[in-house]
Amino acid sequence: MENNNQDEERYFKAKKRMEEIKGFYGNLTTYLAVNTGLLVINLLTSPNHLWFFWPLIFWGIGVVIHGMKVFNYMPFIGQDWEEKKIKEFMDKEKENNSNWE
Repeated sequence: MENNNQDEERYFKAKKRMEEIKGFYGNLTTYLAVNTGLLVINLLTSPNHLWFFWPLIFWGIGVVIHGMKVFNYMPFIGQDWEEKKIKEFMDKEKENNSNWE
């Protein structure tokens, strides 16, 4: 029974991870499509005043941060950090409950 629960837990973790990666690639695809459209609109309507790079830069920063988080490249906000903090909170709660008994 326990092995079945572990398999189920691993499945749900893997599924969640896949959804995070899929979400990142969806964000990246939208970023590329929208900013390509903004570039074309900018060049067709006002080629002397280039404004398309502002959303490109700021949205790009968001996409990079999203990618870093999804692919565990952020040392303080990544999955490992979250797991350690969850375990720390659970251990502390367990310790507090055992002190009352």
